[in-house]
Amino acid sequence: MVDHSYADLSLAALYDSLNPWGPGDDFYLDLVMAAGSVLDVGCGTGRLLRRARGEGHGGRLAGLDPAAAMLVQARGEEPAVEWLLGDLRTRRWDAEGFGLVVMTGHAFQELLGDEEIRTALAAVRAALSATGRFVFETRNPGARAWEGWTPDRVRHVTGPDGSAVRVWHEVEGVPSGERVTFTETYDGAPWPRPQVCRSTLRFLGPDALAGFLGDAGLEVVEQYGDWARGPLSPGSPEIITVARRA
Repeated sequence: MVDHSYADLSLAALYDSLNPWGPGDDFYLDLVMAAGSVLDVGCGTGRLLRRARGEGHGGRLAGLDPAAAMLVQARGEEPAVEWLLGDLRTRRWDAEGFGLVVMTGHAFQELLGDEEIRTALAAVRAALSATGRFVFETRNPGARAWEGWTPDRVRHVTGPDGSAVRVWHEVEGVPSGERVTFTETYDGAPWPRPQVCRSTLRFLGPDALAGFLGDAGLEVVEQYGDWARGPLSPGSPEIITVARRA
């Protein structure tokens, strides 16, 4: 997931260490390898598309991200991918469209307003080919993941220069409605003082997601509750959605 923290080069360099490759990445990689052309919205350091190219994907791969610092990481690793600075509102795509559009790392939850969501989904629909699929995930609000975002849960990672970095989260106040605001703090030798980044995420349930997708001319094909493609239940950790043009 890309948030405002990763506009800083020193923090962007930590992203992959903080978010090691896992089951979610394997899930998306399978989809990417099976698609002829792929747009990764909020691609971050580009590791999904870099891995796909490295494993022999020969089609069009495009990564879009609003944080230039993240794309610095991506371009340095794999130049044979279209790395595009911007967001869905600032880009227009050719009529052929992509066979697959993905938003990974819970990036969809950074769309906070109704109009922001509608605009983004309309742009996704325009970017899809007639038979294309849009796949993204959000944290299931029923699982209440934010209750685990506490300062006592400190993560220890190693920065690119070998220095030790401590990272922790803290929710601000009581979550209001669908939105949760929290801070992410980085402390270590690379900075003279702890770096504190503030973010807000929106937690939407399955019905609300289906409503927004429908308004944009998209429909749900499948939904899963975990990366093993288990059924979606009230307590599932994820809402993994596969959609297409209606």
